Amino acid sequence: MQPQGTIFLALPHLGPILLWLLTRHRMSGWYDNPKKPPWCPPHKVLLAGWITIYFVMGYASYLVWKNLGGGFGWPLVLPLGLYAVQLAVSWAVLILFFAAHTHGLALLHLLLLYGLVVSTALIWHPINKLAAVLLLPYLAWLTVTASIAYRLWRDSLCPNHQPQPMGEKSD
Repeated sequence: MQPQGTIFLALPHLGPILLWLLTRHRMSGWYDNPKKPPWCPPHKVLLAGWITIYFVMGYASYLVWKNLGGGFGWPLVLPLGLYAVQLAVSWAVLILFFAAHTHGLALLHLLLLYGLVVSTALIWHPINKLAAVLLLPYLAWLTVTASIAYRLWRDSLCPNHQPQPMGEKSD
């Protein structure tokens, strides 16, 4: 890996690090308080998942950059520009979810992000197939995150909503 690869690996972590530095006093213990679905992973698993996903995204972007000759020429504008947009939206999701606690807005941004990641993978596929495939775990992770955001948003709108077991009628 060229020395620039380190920059590509580190760049995705910039947003979460800044978010943590600016909002760590408002985030402590917050994740444990809301009524979460029973299948929701612990906070440390979510953190490890995001860290891993950001490293994989960074490596994939490095592969695309390298395959297109490096530098900052016109061939890089669409593939890495789209990546930059989806990275910014990803950071916005973290802000909305963990700092602002607005699960509905986080969910909308997650849906937008899902489309951006699919578009990025489609653009990257002819350039570097491995880079495109490396985005698939990200899509799976976004699915998990969106389902958590949906449940938290729904439960905030209907706090008395209790799911009924299959076959039972609600009163």
